[in-house]
Amino acid sequence: MTALIVLGILLLLLVILGLWAVSVYNGLVTLRNRFKNAFAQIDVQLKRRYDLIPNLVETAKGYLKHESSTLEAVIKARNIAASAAQTAAANPSDANAMRGLMSAEAGLGGALSRLMVVSEAYPDLKANQNMMQLTEELTSTENKISFARQAYNDSVMTYNTQRETFPTVILAGTFGFQPAELFKIEDPTERNAPKVQF
Repeated sequence: MTALIVLGILLLLLVILGLWAVSVYNGLVTLRNRFKNAFAQIDVQLKRRYDLIPNLVETAKGYLKHESSTLEAVIKARNIAASAAQTAAANPSDANAMRGLMSAEAGLGGALSRLMVVSEAYPDLKANQNMMQLTEELTSTENKISFARQAYNDSVMTYNTQRETFPTVILAGTFGFQPAELFKIEDPTERNAPKVQF
């Protein structure tokens, strides 16, 4: 009789432990899916920006004939960033892919800034209606990227905090939940969005 009671208590403890493990696992899956969804929102805006940049360069090309290296640098940086974004979108929880995207985005931001500085010297380009519309759309997209990045970072912070708190930390590694990378800007000079004012 005593053995049955002890066995019943052990069985109850195992059931409680199993339910706790399932709850921890499901909670981490939910949080991971939230930050992946938040990254998908960044990805949408990045793709929009990547689509705008060739039009911007094409419009500027007629005015900046002597600045072909600047235009080529923007297109090259755009292509690198688009490729890095594709890699990161495939698995936003891959820290290396996120670091690659952050680096590529910093390069693109620098190239766009150089284009905007060079274009300041061309009043006809600044007055071009198509160029003004494209820069307005680009500015709007940059703002949307900033908001989406903030939402992503908030989701990552919630996930990482839950993953690292006790007792969840005991099971997180066992279940394969790795820390997520924040989408941050490493280079302090790149913290300012490219100025696209004409």
